[in-house]
Amino acid sequence: MQAKDIMSSPVYVVGPGENIAHARKIMLKHRISRLPVIEEGKLGGILTKKDIGYRLRQSEPVWRRRPIDNIPVSLLMTRDPITISPETPTRKAAGLMIEHDISGLPVLNGTEVAGIVTKSDLMRSEAVRNLDMTVADVMEDAITVSRYHSLDHVIDLMKERNDKVIVVNNDGTLAGIITESNLAFFLYEDEKRDIPIKDVVMLRRGESGGRKQFRYVMEAAAIAEDLMSRPVITIAGSATLKEAVQMMQSHRINSLVVVEDDEIRGILKRDDIIREVAK
Repeated sequence: MQAKDIMSSPVYVVGPGENIAHARKIMLKHRISRLPVIEEGKLGGILTKKDIGYRLRQSEPVWRRRPIDNIPVSLLMTRDPITISPETPTRKAAGLMIEHDISGLPVLNGTEVAGIVTKSDLMRSEAVRNLDMTVADVMEDAITVSRYHSLDHVIDLMKERNDKVIVVNNDGTLAGIITESNLAFFLYEDEKRDIPIKDVVMLRRGESGGRKQFRYVMEAAAIAEDLMSRPVITIAGSATLKEAVQMMQSHRINSLVVVEDDEIRGILKRDDIIREVAK
């Protein structure tokens, strides 16, 4: 199979002078994670939800001082993105995504953007359907944080490990998951950014519906439990990759937490599956 067989087309695009708020609305409306940036009629860059999400870091001066409707796309986009042709083999496209840690490849027919191949496109391909493995064969260890960890800590950890994080309760049980989408599309209120950082006593529930506890924490604009997704879709390690892909597609998610006997065993991500395609 080739890129032209699986690519998405036509492609939603933005200009470098348009603002981040507009770009984010397009992503939300059309359930997409990246936008090619067209500059003077040609591909000038690409803007992803990761580019937007990591700017949520509370100490990031660009984000703190300028609301997103005043930040131009050109400030956050990646210039000169890696591209492929319509004839690029599917396996090579998968390999480029894994090698360069990217989730989408614009498809150029000459200088014209003919489409885009994303990891979601690959997940619907025949190459993925032909994989004969179990979840346990390809899953990874999970990165966890407390539900009370600050937004800054979560972003630092996700950038350092380039990964999603699982949020756990005090007893280590599964509470939620934080992905790049959670960061990029988190409704971040301006007034929260002005809260001074200081030691305070906060009353938080240890778990949903559980007993409230006083905790000494750093007062911050947001903590892990404020932006995590829940409930979390889980799967057993003995399940097949075919079953896992079907669950991801039906729930419109890119990862599944692997749980056995109520214990977190790991995480299966879309990248793990695509890595197998690239081999």
